[in-house]
Amino acid sequence: MRIIDTYSHLNGEEYLIARKPDILKEIYDVIEKVDASECITKKSNEKTMKGKRLYSPRALNNKYKVLFNSSGWDESRYDYYITTNRDNLNIIVNLTTREQKKYLKSVENGEPLKSYKQTDFVKENVAVEVQFGKYAFVAYDLFIKHMLFYSGGMIDVGVEILPVMSMLKDPKGGRMMSTGIAYFEGEVYNVLRHGRTSPPVPLFIIGIAP
Repeated sequence: MRIIDTYSHLNGEEYLIARKPDILKEIYDVIEKVDASECITKKSNEKTMKGKRLYSPRALNNKYKVLFNSSGWDESRYDYYITTNRDNLNIIVNLTTREQKKYLKSVENGEPLKSYKQTDFVKENVAVEVQFGKYAFVAYDLFIKHMLFYSGGMIDVGVEILPVMSMLKDPKGGRMMSTGIAYFEGEVYNVLRHGRTSPPVPLFIIGIAP
């Protein structure tokens, strides 16, 4: 696959170039090694393109998973306790999970609620999410998941890999992916609309196509 376009938010790309050039090269190498033509395996059930073969998000994700894992990128999980009190949140955000629970039990009623977030690939404090899913999943990555890992001190920058619009369409004007799939141009627009400092985490968004 090829990199068609990129967007750097809060100097995400600049950080990778200056501090993690080898990590950035690994990301580029993985993208280049993926053969998307081998992933046109999904048979559409949509009325407008019944039976048409489309890119399979699952097959594409599997290819990225194999390549990233073989380069030492692993899943990472961030556990935390939930509070709806902003003052308590500010206190526990940098505590260990055990310390969070202990503190919340001392100041709030009831048993604290535990939750977690999981990200696809992490290496040397860089998180990569590869998304060929619906809009909501990408928004969740950009505005919640990367931010939680960043505020929790587990990453320094988040990388989001997305298809560009041209990948969603075939040359004849039809579609090559299911409807509702998020795409690079639309998600960069959403980040821009939120302002220069939102989300408050350095991001590098990469738009790809076959």
